[in-house]
Amino acid sequence: MGKTKLLLDVDTGVDDAQGIMLALAAPDVQVLGITCTHGNTALENSCRNTLRVLKECQRGDIPVYRGSAEPLLGRMIDASDFHGKDGLGDSPDPQAPGLDQLQAEGAVEALIRLVRENPGEVNLVATGPLTNLALAVKLDPSLPEKLKGLYIMGGNIESRGNTTVCGEFNFVADPESAFIVLTQYRCPTFIASWEFSCRKARFMGRIYNHTMEVRITHTHTRHTVNAGLSDLSFGGGSKPVARIFGSQPFVVMGSIPSLKASMSETP
Repeated sequence: MGKTKLLLDVDTGVDDAQGIMLALAAPDVQVLGITCTHGNTALENSCRNTLRVLKECQRGDIPVYRGSAEPLLGRMIDASDFHGKDGLGDSPDPQAPGLDQLQAEGAVEALIRLVRENPGEVNLVATGPLTNLALAVKLDPSLPEKLKGLYIMGGNIESRGNTTVCGEFNFVADPESAFIVLTQYRCPTFIASWEFSCRKARFMGRIYNHTMEVRITHTHTRHTVNAGLSDLSFGGGSKPVARIFGSQPFVVMGSIPSLKASMSETP
């Protein structure tokens, strides 16, 4: 049996970096490419961070594409209070790859091309705002039917927010794109919601708590969203990317008026 083909659409902060590494470490996975978008940090940082991760993993052969720098409508938000201004904890690497290593082809065009070249074989994994995906389906409405599956980290099902009272970060960062994707991608679609991330990725709580302890020891302090929450307060970045492929824990089929959701509660 051949390897599972993945196309990753990311806004690489600390969490996406971990997700990329998990995907690269899986022996039965082939990462066709990585498209970058705004989200956890500015687009330039997202691109640079992705290149840094690939360098550390010695996988500079994987192409990286520059995508959307802002949402379709409204103002851009980021998660710099959690991920740092550069998206990777403000830990600069003097030897980091330059942006000249990005592909000349844009992310949206690359997304369409890679799926077209591998019809029925590509699992598209989106762990950031869905701007690139929304633009892609507008340019090629037949794109979804060529996908094997779509995996999204975003949204919520119990009105628990990590950005606003009821809003999950990735969907709040570009709600119009989220609407377009959920209504126009008529392919098997699996959503890891905010609640699922909290329940299934408790280890992120330990990472979050450690991050907060380190931040407190520094001379500067920052306001942290949701600091008053209990063990569900993992900041803006709980993305169990490589964990959802086999179990498909949260399944969403159809269009917005007829969403049908089910969540497995595996211990």
